Amino acid sequence: MIERYSTPEAAAIWERQRRFELMRQVEMALVEAWAAMGRVPADAQANIRANLTFSLARIDELEAITDHDVVAFVRALGESVGDDAAYIHMGATSSDILDTATALQIQEAGALILADLDSLVDAVRRQAIAHKHTPMMGRTHGVHAEPITFGLKLLTWFHELRRSRARIEAALEANRVGKLSGAVGSYTNLHPELERHVCEQLGLRPDPASTQVIARDRHAQYMLALAQMGASIERFATTIRALQRTEIGELREPFKAGQTGSSAMPHKRNPKSSEQLCGLSRVLRANAMTALENVALWDERDLSHSSVERIILPDSSILAVYMLRTFRVIVEGLVVDAARMRANIDLTGGAIFSGRLLAALVEKGMSRDEAYTIVQRLAIPASEGGPTLHDAAKADPAVTARLGDAELAAVFDLAFYLQHVDAVFARSLGA
Repeated sequence: MIERYSTPEAAAIWERQRRFELMRQVEMALVEAWAAMGRVPADAQANIRANLTFSLARIDELEAITDHDVVAFVRALGESVGDDAAYIHMGATSSDILDTATALQIQEAGALILADLDSLVDAVRRQAIAHKHTPMMGRTHGVHAEPITFGLKLLTWFHELRRSRARIEAALEANRVGKLSGAVGSYTNLHPELERHVCEQLGLRPDPASTQVIARDRHAQYMLALAQMGASIERFATTIRALQRTEIGELREPFKAGQTGSSAMPHKRNPKSSEQLCGLSRVLRANAMTALENVALWDERDLSHSSVERIILPDSSILAVYMLRTFRVIVEGLVVDAARMRANIDLTGGAIFSGRLLAALVEKGMSRDEAYTIVQRLAIPASEGGPTLHDAAKADPAVTARLGDAELAAVFDLAFYLQHVDAVFARSLGA
């Protein structure tokens, strides 16, 4: 991932140095397992444990000769332990080391993602509570529907992010597996007990049945979980973008001192970070699709997935952290114009109360079809700048024959629409 959309902690997990260090840990665990089974002498085990190391420069020199990164890595390790090099990589195939190390990288990346996701969930929760009773228009099809509160809108974000967390947790658990099962998964030069020992040392479980590789549906599950999280962030960012439109003006991204929105128009304050997140979510989705393409390998393994994973696993993992942190900054600094929200409720002359007026007339014995026709006849002109729906209803004999002044006032009471907000919050967040 390019530096612009990276964070140091996330990028460090996927650096070559870290990648080879995890592979070294797998190789060391394999030596320890063989020693436990009596195949590596105690003095050799001690020597390897004390001296097993590598340098990227030496790996690069050897790879220029071997044209095989794992072989170069194993030879570099062997050089660090002298005559005991024979016990390094004993019985293993390259994918035993690569796939087990990848599982460790996914766990490290996932832990960072979950921590940042938790921070975002908490930020959304706090904003939801702060705006629990801030009324605003609910919109369907982009058109005014009925009033809600901004807190209720944020509460849907809160739950969606928590569902993302559950999906990512499940994906991490699915990828908490290693494999030391050899060239085709049959343990020809290895042993299931050896695999169990290695995996336990590394905090993993043995893959119950593998080929030369761990099946890529596991990786796809992880990538899909990140893509779904990205899609949710895009939904939220799209809402901010829409509500920051000049004509609406209910929300604004934070805009720091000295920031500029346009090189040509000094007045501009654009929702650039929300727009950025919408674009980056497309990368997560595209990478998830590529991960699905990686599932169908030939027989016990081919190489078509390898080059792809070197790109998509780091890029999506790093990007997920960047997106979570960026969106948390937006949420924490969000400018909420409650007065504009209230003004927009009144924008259509009370037409938004048409559903409540319809229900009131039906409750008083009018047929639904007749009530609908009357209310629509009064509401549409109100939304277009004519008399307010309240005034039009009060002047309409068909309405006043059924509803008195007090009953009409109750119809146009905003509190009616928000009466269950506390219950929804209590159900969602507890007391």
